[in-house]
Amino acid sequence: MHTYRLKQRQGEDNKIQETLKRNGNIPIHIAAIMDGNGRWAKKRGLPRIAGHKEGVESVRDIVEACGQLGIKYLTLYAFSTENWKRPKYEVSMLMRLLMRALRDETEKLLKKNVRVQAIGDIGTLPNQVQEELFYAIEKTKSNTGLVLILALSYSGRWEITNAIKLISSAVKHGELEPENISDRTVEQYLSTKGIPDPDLLIRTSGEFRISNFLLWQLAYSEIHISEILWPDFRRKQLYEVIADFQKRERRFGLVSEQLTSSK
Repeated sequence: MHTYRLKQRQGEDNKIQETLKRNGNIPIHIAAIMDGNGRWAKKRGLPRIAGHKEGVESVRDIVEACGQLGIKYLTLYAFSTENWKRPKYEVSMLMRLLMRALRDETEKLLKKNVRVQAIGDIGTLPNQVQEELFYAIEKTKSNTGLVLILALSYSGRWEITNAIKLISSAVKHGELEPENISDRTVEQYLSTKGIPDPDLLIRTSGEFRISNFLLWQLAYSEIHISEILWPDFRRKQLYEVIADFQKRERRFGLVSEQLTSSK
């Protein structure tokens, strides 16, 4: 009976994916603010770390579903620079969980053709976490499927400030003329260099803010706020969000008539 139900669910899942693909306009790049782990645990009378552990299960399911749908990039806001201000015990547990997840998932990601990348002030992470992260990046670097980008010790303001420092240095050393600086120039100094801007930002837990995440890159991203807490956000919810995205008209500052006339 269990095997039958599993096959039935897989069949239903395949049908939904095929429908989304036929509809077209699958996002190339999805970014997600994975919010609500602590509240999920609190509602169940569990320690906060239990919510983070269950959140890893959601990550696993969403990564697999994105790969199956042919989405090219998935950026997950895993740990912000502000998160360092949380209680030391929770930060320590989060780092251990991150290290364990990287260790346990790398081989699975390798088999599923997922390539791991990271953005953020990586040097501030504990050495053991850095080692596991760099191992995952190196191990999966030849994969050609979904690119999984982990935003770790990251904030949008940190990234833009860092880009300003790098651009200032280039100007100081005569490598760049100030009058030649453009949007494209700035993009070359961001940690997301070479990665297309997100088409869709998903934020779970019902909060209406972007929390210092990809401040430059989200300029024209579609935003979806889900009331669901991240540990309960799985592929079913992802499919619903993508179906909603496919109904939207992305104008990039134009009007509808201009889009129609250009087709």
